[in-house]
Amino acid sequence: MSEIKEVIIIGSGPAGYTAAIYTARANLNPLMITGVIYGGQLVNTTDVENFPGFLDGITGPDLMKTLHYQSKKFGTSFIFDDVKNINISNIPYKVTTLSGDTFYTKSIIIATGAKAKWLHAEGESELRSNGISTCATCDGALFSGKKLLVIGGGDSAMEEANFLTRFASEVTIIHRRDVFKASSVMLKRAQDNPKIKWQINKKVLKWIVDNDTRELKSALLEDTLTQEQSYIDCEGVFIAIGHTPMTSFLPNEIKKDNEGYIVLDNNNTMTNIDGIFACGDVSDKIYKQAITAAGSGCKAAIDCDKWLKQ
Repeated sequence: MSEIKEVIIIGSGPAGYTAAIYTARANLNPLMITGVIYGGQLVNTTDVENFPGFLDGITGPDLMKTLHYQSKKFGTSFIFDDVKNINISNIPYKVTTLSGDTFYTKSIIIATGAKAKWLHAEGESELRSNGISTCATCDGALFSGKKLLVIGGGDSAMEEANFLTRFASEVTIIHRRDVFKASSVMLKRAQDNPKIKWQINKKVLKWIVDNDTRELKSALLEDTLTQEQSYIDCEGVFIAIGHTPMTSFLPNEIKKDNEGYIVLDNNNTMTNIDGIFACGDVSDKIYKQAITAAGSGCKAAIDCDKWLKQ
């Protein structure tokens, strides 16, 4: 058996890095398995204006780079791979990566976050990354001068729409209802943007492609109140309708709710399995903010340190 770690952190968003900083400073010598791409969802975000300490804001990638090097400074080591599974039949727990490497640890902090949801409308699969995206920061510049759609009614949809107006000739937000989950600040910012149009009480039934070029050319919409159908021209789509927690690699013994989010102890960040903790969006379906994820990462690290000492 290889060296037994005190703690392995799985995931590398604000929650994971904060947990790494705190466990490293507690001399636990954490190993972080970051995922193939480190940084979580914030690496796909432009300006972060609401993370404390940055008066003029900071880009998502720059924030994550800062957290990465801060955790490294205090002694965190890294494996840039995804976790295939963990064996929790006994302690030390066994963590296996997709590359086939195995690691043993007395405790685990799960901070794998959540991934974007898709509509699964007709014709969507063939257009993924070929006209339909879930990341405006990644792909927005590819649609300069084009008519774009943004699907969703939360803060992410408003942020995506505003960002895309830098490139698009026009952006239309499509939402199934006339009530928005977005914060009042983000909603007003989108409403005040003259390049943003609105299609309320509408849902997408089908994506239409050009027969010759096989590129996206329009969408078939249905009114959610009247069931009347209509077409809207579009040359690109960005879907922002929420996320699914990244928990599929976890054993069934770790308790999750009906949406797949990890269920935590009422008093701390421990799961129903001793020595296994969770933090960030993988266990939070309400707040989903970088600062709340970081705060929960701090709590998980402190809880983990206390548990190891006991």
